[in-house]
Amino acid sequence: MLSLRTFARSVPRTVSRSITTRSTLRPLSAVPKTSVIQTSLKQATRPAYAAFSTSSAFKKPAGDGDAELVAKLEDELSHEKASGLNDLEANARNVETVLAETDWEVKDVPGELEVVLSKKFGNEEIRLNFSVADIRNLGETDDMIDSALSDEAEYDGHQPINQGQGQGGVAQHAEDRIAPSDRDMDGEGEADFPARVNITVEKAGSGAILFQTFVQNGFFQIEDISYFSKPDLAHAQTAEKDWARQSVYAGPPFGNLDEGLQNFLDRYLEERGINAELATMIPDYIQVKEQKEYVSWLENMKNFMSA
Repeated sequence: MLSLRTFARSVPRTVSRSITTRSTLRPLSAVPKTSVIQTSLKQATRPAYAAFSTSSAFKKPAGDGDAELVAKLEDELSHEKASGLNDLEANARNVETVLAETDWEVKDVPGELEVVLSKKFGNEEIRLNFSVADIRNLGETDDMIDSALSDEAEYDGHQPINQGQGQGGVAQHAEDRIAPSDRDMDGEGEADFPARVNITVEKAGSGAILFQTFVQNGFFQIEDISYFSKPDLAHAQTAEKDWARQSVYAGPPFGNLDEGLQNFLDRYLEERGINAELATMIPDYIQVKEQKEYVSWLENMKNFMSA
């Protein structure tokens, strides 16, 4: 059985064929000449394609679930604005306090993952880079870092930065400055997470040194140190530069260095303000920024779905 839509579409063709059939039965003499000429002209000038309206031909109706999706985004956005940053209030206060008491300049572009801290120290330009991306997959990364630290401690007994010998031969431990138990926890009660931090120290005309580190529980842990005669290789902002950097001898792993040399390199960073205070601030900064970026993402998604 034909549907109403199919029947309606077939009617014009049926009527047209019936009219054509009847018209062919009429004597040619009975048809006025002017009518024949006008009909021929109309057929000659008739477009070869079907006429249609451009106002609605490409307009796609919204999906059935769009309204529910927008409502859910609005609900999530309202919840995050009301409680999200409040849960990280202590983290935000720590970030503000540390930055206010130090001379670090911050480059934080909304919508971008990376944050850059920079300052001058004598004739040196110092930059710290860390990323919001490090807040993902925390459980797997945390286990990996804890295992690596445990293995290294059993291997050579080396203390990480801020836990080695201080001036005067007095041991300085991270807990002497701020105990992990006193550190602010996040909204779910979890301790701060490991975050990778690249530190570059550059001198005009002398190249640059790159420290690859991570921070956790209030201290910096150096993994590798590399020297580059061309400072742009230390920053490696492009894939080409990163490829060129990989071809340069990077030096031995930090843990393979003489223990005394390790302690001096730890103190080198400490004297430049790369210390326990900064190490506690960076994970807080990442969490606060990630929350702000999430709220912005929700707003962009809601606006797009509503347009």
